[in-house]
Order: sequence, then C-alpha cells, then structure tokens
Amino acid sequence: MVEANVELLEDEPQYKEFAIEEFLVRSEPYYRPVSDELELFQAAYEQHIPVLLKGPTGCGKTRFVEYMACEVRVPLVTIACHEDLTASDLVGRYLLDAQGTRWIDGPMTRAVKAGAILYLDEVVEARKDTTVLIHPLTDHRRILPVENTGNIIEADDRFLLCISYNPHYQSALKDLKHSTRQRFISIEFDYPPIDVETEIVAKESGCNEEQAYALARLGDKIRNLREHGLAEGASTRLLIYAGRLMTHGIAPRRACQVAIVWTLSDEPELQRSIEEVVHSIFE
Repeated sequence: MVEANVELLEDEPQYKEFAIEEFLVRSEPYYRPVSDELELFQAAYEQHIPVLLKGPTGCGKTRFVEYMACEVRVPLVTIACHEDLTASDLVGRYLLDAQGTRWIDGPMTRAVKAGAILYLDEVVEARKDTTVLIHPLTDHRRILPVENTGNIIEADDRFLLCISYNPHYQSALKDLKHSTRQRFISIEFDYPPIDVETEIVAKESGCNEEQAYALARLGDKIRNLREHGLAEGASTRLLIYAGRLMTHGIAPRRACQVAIVWTLSDEPELQRSIEEVVHSIFE
C-alpha cells in the first residue's frame, strides 16, 4: 500500500498551460444548433460586428462561443465578469519587480493584439465604468486606448468582441447602458425543445435515450415551477450532470436529488415540489 502511494506521488502532473491569448479550442466541442445562430455568428464575425448573447444559466452560451472559436480557428479569451473587475484587470497595469517597473498587458489587450475572440461572460456583473472600455472596440474604429501608457492599439483583423448575460437576473442596478447595448447584434438563447434536449443530454452524459428523454421532460416540468417561486429553472447543464451520475450507476432519483433538487433551492417547500416532479417521472 505504501509503495503504491509513493508511485502515485512520483507521477508527473497531467496538465497543459497556455498563454491566455494562445489558447485554441483544438478539438471541436459538441454543439447542437437550435436555430440559425451559427450562421448569424459567422456573418457577424466576418463583418466585424460585436455579438451579445442573451439567455438563462446553463443553456449553452459558453459552449456556443467555444464552438465558434473552433470553427473560425482563432484563440478564445474568456473573462468571467464580477463587480470588482477593474479597468486595470482588463487592460493591464505597471508592476514593480527586481528589474524595475514594467508594463503587463491585461487579457483584453492581449486578445486585441492576438486577434482572438474576447468573451466577457455575465458582463452586467462588471462595473459600468469598466464596461465603457469596450466602446472604442465596438464601432468602426476597433481600437483600444491604453491611458496608462498613452498608446492606442488597433485590433487585429481577426479580433471579435462577444459578451453575454442572463436577462432573468437583470435589475435597475445591473443592466447594460443603451449606449453599450446598441453596439452589438443580439442572439437570444433559451433551453432547447424536449427532443433536442434529449439528444444533447444523451450525447453529453452518455446515458441511454430513455433516461435522456426522462431528464429532458423533468427539466421542462421544473421550469414551469418558476411561476411558483423558483428563481431559475433546471439548466441543461444540470440535466447532463444527473445523466452522468446515472451512467455511473447512481439511482435516477438520487442522481436528480443531488444534481438538481438540492442545487436549485434551499427552501424545503420548493425542494419537496421538485422532488414530486422527479418521482412522477422516475417512478
């Protein structure tokens, strides 16, 4: 037993590391189109039109961007936006080291220079004084002014800005300015129809078609509970998680409980309502 542990410790770590602007989606991710979103994005990319993706949690927005980055064969730089995100976090800052003061480009600057797709996920979470940084990149100028260095960077011809947010989480305090919104085309996403979601769940989780269909029906029924106080319906992502647990031998009801019921709500009454839906499908 001791020898086995030593052998494991001697194994080299299995990971890959890339510069952020060099990360290419090398193997094509699975993405099932629902409408004409592929054609719309391709046209926007070729015409240098920024893209806004709107849709609920776990409906496939991020996977879609990964798929399109692979299709057009450019790096993908993803930034998860949050309320503490500053302009320096995006553009860059001066750092002091043993050699003195030097400038370090931020991920936005590196994406602009490298000709990547820059994906700002949940952009409404960022501060408004930060989001205005993207304005010069989203019109005919396609430039990034860097105030701290006094430079202006022209975007590489392959560069595209793509942002996303969940409209269900919008509020007066967390919304895009109209001056920002009207710089993008908007592609709306939603959870797919049951037959399409069945196909997606089966492909992504490895469960059989009968189980995938049951999970897709479950997702559809739970989403109707939003009218009864549920903040967000079951995402396709959660259905896939449940399917993966089932594929690994976890009983369907238990898999749904830990992947869906307990994840969606902490309210005992809502949990019981979701459990009833689960039991009605997985008898």
